[in-house]
Amino acid sequence: MVMACAGDVPTLETIAAVELLRKHLPDLKVRVVNVVDLMTLQPKDEHPHGITDAEFDGLFTADRPVIFAYHGYPYLIHRLTYKRKNHDNIHVRGFNEEGTTTTPFDMVVLNKLDRFHLAMDVIERVPGLGPKAAHVKQHFRHKLIEHRNYIEKHGEDMPEIQNWSWPYKTAARTGD
Repeated sequence: MVMACAGDVPTLETIAAVELLRKHLPDLKVRVVNVVDLMTLQPKDEHPHGITDAEFDGLFTADRPVIFAYHGYPYLIHRLTYKRKNHDNIHVRGFNEEGTTTTPFDMVVLNKLDRFHLAMDVIERVPGLGPKAAHVKQHFRHKLIEHRNYIEKHGEDMPEIQNWSWPYKTAARTGD
């Protein structure tokens, strides 16, 4: 499984989704690809920043599901990757013009770009995982209901969302 992202909020939500998946489905292998320059998604012969098909397949695989979280319209990612071998397996979550005056996290929930929707997308798209992980998917649905109830009562995001940080050691945290 590959989880790709572009943009600050989609990247935060992607790594939060990966943390949820690691916690609830520890045997699932997930690769995260953070795309800083969208033009790298194009073939090398179409843009100077583009990468070869072999490089693209090395990052995104030739045959695995890819969930791509993007801060813009999903069709752009599809247009940039339409000539790639694995294009049919790329599912993009992005801006779909949903939102109102609400909390920051609720804006990503309304656009289904949040950690819970991304994690549920993984469960739906990894072959054979859906039936085995139905209870995990239900847990994520419950968290979305809990989120809705909390913001309606308190007018702000839940503390576990506001204060979330990557819980695993990194070289920057350990001083290595």
